[in-house]
Amino acid sequence: MAAPTLQQPSFLLANLKADSTTKPLLQRCHDLVKIIDEYPAKELHVIFPWLVESVFGSLDGIIAGWNLRLLHSRSTEYNVVMEFLNPSGPMMKLVYKLQAEEYKYEIPVNYLPGPLKACIQEGVLPDCPLFHNKLQFPLSGLLTLNIALNPFEFFMFNFAFCLITPKNFPPGQHGGSTDSAYFVLVDIYLKYFLPSEGSVPPSPFSDSRGSVTAPSPSVSFTGYGVHSPSLLKHHIFHQPSVNADPAAQEIWRTETLLQMFVEVWLHHYSLEMYQKLQSPQVKEPFSPTEEHVLVVRLLVKHLHAFSSSLKPEQLSSSPSAHSHTSPLEEFKRVVVQRFVQQKLYLFLQHCFGHWPLDASFRAVLETWLSYIQPWRYTGEKTNVQPDQNRTENRTIPDKWESFVQENLLMYTKLFQVFLNRAVRTDLVNAKNALMVFRVAKVFAQPNLAEMILKGEQLFLEPEHVLHHRQPRGYLTPGQGGSYLSSRQRVVTDMVFRVKSHVYALEGQDCQYKQMFGTDLRGAIMKLIQIIAQARQTAKRISDHSSEVAANNSFLSWFGLGSSDLNSTFPGAEPEESGECLKKTHEFLDRALENLCQIFKLNQGQLTQLISNLGSSQDDGNCKQLPDCIQSDSGLILTDLGRRQIINGLRRFDVPYQGDPELQPIRSYENALLVRLFYRISCLVNHRLGGHMEAVCSRPDFLGRLGRYYLTDPDWTFRLRQSPTSRQTVERSRQPRLSLRPLASYRTLLLLLLLYMLGALLSFGPASSTALILAGGFLYGLLVALFGDKLKTH
Repeated sequence: MAAPTLQQPSFLLANLKADSTTKPLLQRCHDLVKIIDEYPAKELHVIFPWLVESVFGSLDGIIAGWNLRLLHSRSTEYNVVMEFLNPSGPMMKLVYKLQAEEYKYEIPVNYLPGPLKACIQEGVLPDCPLFHNKLQFPLSGLLTLNIALNPFEFFMFNFAFCLITPKNFPPGQHGGSTDSAYFVLVDIYLKYFLPSEGSVPPSPFSDSRGSVTAPSPSVSFTGYGVHSPSLLKHHIFHQPSVNADPAAQEIWRTETLLQMFVEVWLHHYSLEMYQKLQSPQVKEPFSPTEEHVLVVRLLVKHLHAFSSSLKPEQLSSSPSAHSHTSPLEEFKRVVVQRFVQQKLYLFLQHCFGHWPLDASFRAVLETWLSYIQPWRYTGEKTNVQPDQNRTENRTIPDKWESFVQENLLMYTKLFQVFLNRAVRTDLVNAKNALMVFRVAKVFAQPNLAEMILKGEQLFLEPEHVLHHRQPRGYLTPGQGGSYLSSRQRVVTDMVFRVKSHVYALEGQDCQYKQMFGTDLRGAIMKLIQIIAQARQTAKRISDHSSEVAANNSFLSWFGLGSSDLNSTFPGAEPEESGECLKKTHEFLDRALENLCQIFKLNQGQLTQLISNLGSSQDDGNCKQLPDCIQSDSGLILTDLGRRQIINGLRRFDVPYQGDPELQPIRSYENALLVRLFYRISCLVNHRLGGHMEAVCSRPDFLGRLGRYYLTDPDWTFRLRQSPTSRQTVERSRQPRLSLRPLASYRTLLLLLLLYMLGALLSFGPASSTALILAGGFLYGLLVALFGDKLKTH
């Protein structure tokens, strides 16, 4: 709408709300640009909360907003929205315009992440300084606590919260695409406010009031597990003044955006909360979606690129090395460890433990692998790996050793949790096999295993030895000291950093389990055995599929192919056939090679293990039932049997368990004849059932002949080889007349050929019928006489 000359803010807001239901988005954006340019901040202040809600949706998800997570580049509205929400666009101009004033906007504490909300409600100071001094006490009679945010914080909170708000998407649509407007905007905001090169562009409006307050200097940081405030120079938690460095005035937006993203997207689990979640009785407080995880991975990748852009002379941790650095460069030095590490660790650990055992876990896996490989995002061409399935790996530069040590649990603990998932996953599926290969390939990179092992050794350094090594005073060689004392100081500092990291993430009483210890080595051997079993299963399924395809390729047109509905692998997916099974074999082969390289396994022992497994998995063994026990209600699986089924080693033959006469009509059967013969069979069985049962129960020749014609021993055997109740098996043994085979086109074609042969030999229809019946009866006599002997032989 065109901006009126002078209009009360309430009328302006009412008109905007009315236009939102009648005008198209393009026209509304055009009107908003004019309003933002022409109206003063005092009047724009009233419409700002409504505008933010109309764009990103309400915090409770009832109002969808502009559906940025569903808006793609193919849409006609895409370019308009992107231009309006651009960091230098009209919406951000409105934010800066309001930021120059003293305006605050409230957010209910109930919408904050769980640990943060718990801290505020308990009266504890949150560890994130972004929310210090923001609490608004409720008026009398109101129970809801609110936090007051400035315009930039309010905008970024709603933008970040838009990702995790449950939405009622239209049918057939769902978020998760990396080309959505929301995903692209996250990338744009990160590159704008956390630039790898240059500095953050200045705000178009002067603002001398920072929003992030410094933590209280009286807080004591003692022992391991608490980040020392000395990691950050004071101006990182700045309150810029009018006379401050302009760069220091602008970095508050960088820090605010990052902390808001981290708190809203990652801070849903605290150490205490995660420990409680190990109990199955505790309800899960928050479940991230695949779209959520993909955005977190984008954040991780950008932070690595942002941190790696630090100038080489600023990489040193000595105070003199960065005493004259800019606030942005200092921020790059500590951003990953200080702001992201702990919350991302708990986030990933929760996902590893609670994510379904399917291929959607790939998003979580790649987020983890992106974090533990910061050298991929340095911009150095020597370290770029465009093909994730390449066999060769380049050596990791030694400068990343400190990163590995200060993130030790990200490598060791999460690897062990992934190992626990892998042994419970169907590795015959090519997508699951790819994930195992990806992890093994990453950890097989040269130098990485040695770096992790050194980090574990530093953590396991005994406390008394550490104190004994530390000299009373650090003297330079010129002051009478030695170079050994300087080296000891470096080792002591490295030990302190590793222990601080582990205790901060796992607690002071954690029981560390070594990645290269004897316990995990046994788990690795178990995984290798499962991988070998999955390789054989994939090969067996592939060979069986090829045989079935070859046998049925031509005869199926005539209905002469296999009629067994249970001949295909039950539960098989499209990925588990043909070319995908070949990929499975390739991924698992290379995963085995990488695991042997990581844990320095003896190739001879591995070959013997696989060969022994192969000899035990012959064709006869493959047809065995899964391990189970017999009970009154049928077969019950054991834990071993469940693992055999998951990995495709054994399976139940699950046939149709109802009345065989009532099975669905097949494509090779005549529906009219099936129904007709069923009625005739039912009539005969009803009237003569008792006589048939008496005949079949006889132990003599007549009883054997009756059992051949009136029972189906193969059907009963298949039921015994499946998890079927005893009642079903007993019911299937009852003798009955079944004429359904006569309704098969195969049988009708055979009868037609026999009658044609009889006509060629000058036999009439009656004579041909008599001969056919005599031949069938004679065949039954032979089976009744010699069938048992043939089976025994």
